Amino acid sequence: MRPVAYAGEPGAFAEDAVLVAFGDVERLAVGSFRDVFDAVVAGRAGAGMLPVENLLNGTVRETYDLLLEHDLVVVGEVVVPVRLCLAALPGQALADIGRVYSHIQALGQAEAFLRTRPWTTLTTYNTAGAGKLIRAAGERGAAAVLSPRAAALFELEVLAEDIQGAVDNRTRFLIVALQAAAADVAAAIKVEAGDAPRRTTLVFAVRNEPGTLLAALRAFAERGVNLSKLESRPSRTAAWEYVFWADLDADAADPACAAALDNLRSVSTLVRVFGSYPRAGEAP
Repeated sequence: MRPVAYAGEPGAFAEDAVLVAFGDVERLAVGSFRDVFDAVVAGRAGAGMLPVENLLNGTVRETYDLLLEHDLVVVGEVVVPVRLCLAALPGQALADIGRVYSHIQALGQAEAFLRTRPWTTLTTYNTAGAGKLIRAAGERGAAAVLSPRAAALFELEVLAEDIQGAVDNRTRFLIVALQAAAADVAAAIKVEAGDAPRRTTLVFAVRNEPGTLLAALRAFAERGVNLSKLESRPSRTAAWEYVFWADLDADAADPACAAALDNLRSVSTLVRVFGSYPRAGEAP
């Protein structure tokens, strides 16, 4: 299989997700979520690893928008724990720090800790990238919010440990691939699926009229198909029009789910199923 693409630097949580899902495979670090999609579409990567949901900060909306924009499928998911620390160049104390860098999601997850001091917070494209920035610039008086593994990779000194807002903080990642490669990528995933329940991710849209969303949801309710997640996003095709992203606790091929999807198509203006895959267990 070609490399697995992820956004960030070595030590990023997305790289942790790649290691959990595939083991120590060849990896391609790129600069953004869009770059992950582009690498898979262009064939430079066999699969892409993308964050989609964090326990504390909720949905990573850019991932949903990019999924709708590209012709890729979801072949699996992995959940990784998120431990955050504050780290800086060696020889500094908390009192020496005036600026804190990290990805906006990590800054949000560590918000309670960061509010305890009058630090200036600055966003970067990635948590591990924040550590790389400080190390490359030799920037004293600055710290990064990142994982302990990334701090060690960039030889930074940890000033505060476990600053995430919850001890069980974790992020769910989706594994995407071209349809033609989906079976091979799914077979390469090393996370033990066993008899794990299946999840189906899809997007749908309805006419902007009273009762249309209710009719769409009734398609699942009447057949006992549970929606574990439902979220709206701008359609980007018309002003004030929205699409709805859903995760179903079922396989699209199950008779009840297949019937629900057929019913959904009859009352919707758009239905796109991105894939059915085993629900992830919790990574250690």
